[in-house]
Amino acid sequence: MTIERLETKQRMSRIVKHNGTIYLCGQVCADAAKDITEQTQTMLDKVETLLEQAGSSKEHMLSATIYLKTMADFAQMNEVWDAWVPEGYAPARACVQAAMARDTLLVEISVVAAQK
Repeated sequence: MTIERLETKQRMSRIVKHNGTIYLCGQVCADAAKDITEQTQTMLDKVETLLEQAGSSKEHMLSATIYLKTMADFAQMNEVWDAWVPEGYAPARACVQAAMARDTLLVEISVVAAQK
C-alpha cells in the first residue's frame, strides 16, 4: 500500500494519504494577532483548502482534535465550528486545553478525513 506525502519538510508533511484516508498536519490561524473567532475561522478555511487539495471535503471528515489555549474560548470556538461543519456531517471530535507552540496562538486543529 502506497503512502503519499504532500508538502513534506524535515519535521512533517502537510498532507499524508494512505489507503483512502487523509491525515492533515496541525493547522493554526492565518493571523495570530486576531481573536478566537477569527483564529478559528481562518484555521478552518485552511483545513477546507487542504482537504480539497487532497481530494476530500469537510463532509468526509472522520475525526478532528481541537486544541485550545484556554477553555474560556470553548463557546466562541464552537460557534464558528458549528457554522462551518455541514449539518449531519460532524466528525468524531475531541477538544482539549493545551500549551501552544507560540503564545499568541489560541487554537489548533488536527483532522483525519476519507477521500471522496
